[in-house]
Amino acid sequence: MTDSRAVLALLRERFVVPVIRTASRETAARAVEWLAEEGFRTFEITMSVPDGVGLLRELSRRDDLLIGAGTVTDPGVAQACIEAGAKFIVSPAVVPDVATACRAHGIPVMLGAMTPTEVLAAVAAGADVVKIFPASSAGGPSHVKALRAVFPDVPLMPTGGIEPPMIEAYRAAGAIAVGMGGKLVDEKAVARGDRDSIAQVARQILGTAAC
Repeated sequence: MTDSRAVLALLRERFVVPVIRTASRETAARAVEWLAEEGFRTFEITMSVPDGVGLLRELSRRDDLLIGAGTVTDPGVAQACIEAGAKFIVSPAVVPDVATACRAHGIPVMLGAMTPTEVLAAVAAGADVVKIFPASSAGGPSHVKALRAVFPDVPLMPTGGIEPPMIEAYRAAGAIAVGMGGKLVDEKAVARGDRDSIAQVARQILGTAAC
């Protein structure tokens, strides 16, 4: 049984969660390897990665990493990810059945929302954290701050289009963590073996968060 409070505490402490979304498992595994070597310890493996469950299972064997599953919209997939070792589940939308599957195993779940109505729906469905998605096009830190004003007790995790210089603005707006995809995990750079460009961005981010 996963300790949900411990997982949420780590998310708050590390703040930045690399979201791994690539067209091949090999590229995804390489991205995690490079970022882990730079100091990242929490990763969201999206189910759009080929054999994402298999990669999640492999990475979950590492004691030094906290691995979750992302883009989960089906309770059966959520169950498979939990059995593979996922310590948290992330959905881009409000999917009550996914939350139910997670609660059965004590696994923290993040349901996606953008509007106040959707935030309420996510909380009602059992979300431990509400993923504000897509964050940048919704208004960025100002949108998160506005939501926090009316939902001060709801943990919010913005994801989508977040630039490294905006990390502290999201923290100041009240986010408990942020998910970073393409702005950190440049798939083309990883695929061509350009480790230096990935490391440069990673080090910039690690200067502002423990990760």
